[in-house]
Amino acid sequence: MQVKPYPPGLVVRHIQPPLRLAAFGLIAFDMDSTLIDIECVDEIAAAAGRKQEVAAITEAAMRGEIADYKESLRQRVALLEGVSVASLEEIYTQRLQLNPGAQELVAACKAAGMKVLLVSGGFTFFTDRIRDRLQIDFTRSNVLGIRDGKLTGRLVDQPWGDICDGEEKKKMLLATCGQLGLRPRQAITVGDGANDLPMMYVSGLSVAYHAKPKVREQATVAIDSGGLDRLLEIFS
Repeated sequence: MQVKPYPPGLVVRHIQPPLRLAAFGLIAFDMDSTLIDIECVDEIAAAAGRKQEVAAITEAAMRGEIADYKESLRQRVALLEGVSVASLEEIYTQRLQLNPGAQELVAACKAAGMKVLLVSGGFTFFTDRIRDRLQIDFTRSNVLGIRDGKLTGRLVDQPWGDICDGEEKKKMLLATCGQLGLRPRQAITVGDGANDLPMMYVSGLSVAYHAKPKVREQATVAIDSGGLDRLLEIFS
């Protein structure tokens, strides 16, 4: 394996420079711990007094140690029953931050004529707000069931299916490429957990951002220190 030397904290594999950002037409981001600095499901669990329990499942799922991601998410969401929508709003306004360089990278991609896709195993309550904040073009994520201002502990089925897992992320990436008239190799994917690997495998350039070991080892680019905008360092 040839690894081109870059500044510390940035590892690039199997790429022949020069690379031009304009050669790509789409960039797809995971949300939790990628575009933003928290795992939303864990923070919601904190409001239910169950953060340690839920965070342990999340960590195992992101490391690829749980085979059935959908079932792991259903288990976690069930533990959120009774949390108020006001608590979700508080998480968004007081706990959630964009990761360093997120806004800069999205802006640079859009300036290069690219479209932006947000595909998340998280929840529309947050992805819709991030979409609007960053002017993202396409999103896919999960809907939390809400009744009388509180979470039901269930997810709401959507026309495309029940849960946005790794396979659904890949399907959405490929469908978006098709909609835009792009080949998958014209897409960049950015993620940190095992459920990002299916879409990363089919894209032309995969980026692991402060990622789990399994993801870091298989990505084309690994950003181990600094912000998301470090990706721009590989382009001429």
